Amino acid sequence: MTLEDLINVFIQVKKNQPLNSNELLDFSQQKYIGGEISIAEYRNLFRELNARGAKKPDSGQLLDEHEISM
Repeated sequence: MTLEDLINVFIQVKKNQPLNSNELLDFSQQKYIGGEISIAEYRNLFRELNARGAKKPDSGQLLDEHEISM
């Protein structure tokens, strides 16, 4: 799956344009976990999106945000 394909699937599923590369990275991860794309496709998408500035939050950051909202 190419990045263009991923964007098209995102639009079909979400009925909206992706807001940023992070949103596309999350979506590609969901597709990989769901068995809809291979590990090779996910890695390629990850590399391309990472090069465009996408970042996955580290677990410490998630914990801090959760604690703040409590």
